Amino acid sequence: MADINKTRVSNLGANNRSPVFDDVEQGKAPSVNFFVNQRPYNMAYYLADGIYPSYPTFVKSIRLPQSEPDKLFAKFQEGCRKDIERAFGVLQARFKIIREPARLWDIADLGIIMRSCIILHNMIVEDERDSYSQRWTDFEQSGESGSSAPQPYSTEVLPAFANHVRARSEFRDPNVHQELQADLVKHIWTKFGMFRD
Repeated sequence: MADINKTRVSNLGANNRSPVFDDVEQGKAPSVNFFVNQRPYNMAYYLADGIYPSYPTFVKSIRLPQSEPDKLFAKFQEGCRKDIERAFGVLQARFKIIREPARLWDIADLGIIMRSCIILHNMIVEDERDSYSQRWTDFEQSGESGSSAPQPYSTEVLPAFANHVRARSEFRDPNVHQELQADLVKHIWTKFGMFRD
């Protein structure tokens, strides 16, 4: 999945009160353009677990995978989703406000709180970075980082009502969900399948 822009990869967890979920459902999500297996896609997607609907914006794992490509996809999807959950756990450990119940908060306020905590966390990490910057430099020079150049993407917000209706319809299309998942399975198998034991 390294070729696919990681800024699009996020986890919504089990909370449908997520501002991201609301923005996507209302057609306010960023517009992105990317290719998987030479097929174009124009909708950001989020790694999700099985409780989410089969919408193109939610890439879920494959329940009881049978084929080797499906098993490898499930391993990558679940691993990436767990990394994101761990990152959220770091924020919860650092900021008490994130651990507290949020049902009574306004969605816009929750978004501001989360962004503020992420910014504060990044400021703290940057401040502490001097203590381990040499180890990171050594790691990057060894060529083990595995990072790839980020792919360009557009963040244009859909302005007109007609676009809103179209986006909402596309957002709920289970066929596009299955096409994207199948393309991701093929992509991961092509990229990483030959290195399996």
